[in-house]
Amino acid sequence: MHELSVCQSIIAQVTQIAHENHAIAVTKIIVQIGPLSGIEAPLLEHAFPIASAGTIAQAARLETRILPIRVRCKLCGNENEATVNQLLCAACGTWQTSLLSGDEMLLKSIELEKSEEQAHV
Repeated sequence: MHELSVCQSIIAQVTQIAHENHAIAVTKIIVQIGPLSGIEAPLLEHAFPIASAGTIAQAARLETRILPIRVRCKLCGNENEATVNQLLCAACGTWQTSLLSGDEMLLKSIELEKSEEQAHV
């Protein structure tokens, strides 16, 4: 399950951001996942408590959001959403498309908790 190593990478990035912002805890992490990324959201959510244990994000809630697959037609230039097994142009029906999005995984946002002293600085 490579989702565990993906979670560990997310935690490393989140930890760095939290330390740079003098946070005492991370309360929420939002990750966007494309259907073609090779990442399974349920497996990522299952691996998260293991990866975050003992870190500044151990009490954080992981929220995953699935991104749409978007393609651009090489023939007519139309941009549209597509499905995993049919990366077709919705306008002309051709298979000659370029993938615009749907294969990425992005750290969208994190919510941090600061100490009372930091909150007033």
